[in-house]
Amino acid sequence: MMADASEITELLNAANAGDAAAQDSVFALIYDELKRCAQRQRRAAPGSSLTPTALVHELFLRLSQRHVGQIQNRSHFFALAARAMRQIIIDHARRRQSAKRGGGIDITDIDNAVDLGDTSAEDALELDAALKNLAESNPYLANVVEWHFFAGLSFKEIGAELGREERAVHRDWEFARVLLQESMGEARSP
Repeated sequence: MMADASEITELLNAANAGDAAAQDSVFALIYDELKRCAQRQRRAAPGSSLTPTALVHELFLRLSQRHVGQIQNRSHFFALAARAMRQIIIDHARRRQSAKRGGGIDITDIDNAVDLGDTSAEDALELDAALKNLAESNPYLANVVEWHFFAGLSFKEIGAELGREERAVHRDWEFARVLLQESMGEARSP
């Protein structure tokens, strides 16, 4: 049974306040949606050995260990989840690159071998650096990227959260993509 957004918000806030039963309930209610977000991340960074299931479970561990404050609505939660997923993916990429763990050796999960492409841990770190630069110059655009790319929120949902029209958010997304591509292109040139 699918719960409505207000019920999910109430459960998220109760879980955040330490209610273990609420935490279990909300996990069950939003698990599938978070897993779909994690699968999109897997396609965006296919060289990662971090599975969508592992990403969602790590996300819940991180969110349950930190007090994130009052959650206002579903979009707010997914914005927090997007930031946490991004941090998990970047931390994972950094660990994979460390010399102690074998540097750039790729580990392939046989179930997802078909999805593997040219994206590497280096690319994920490069995207993170470009996104940090964008956040310094334009935090709004960085939020649009995080919310759409990492959390999978639609432009309509982002617009509702930010008080902007869907079409305007889509234009902002396109502009942010250009800025990120330029930033990443500069990082690659000698």
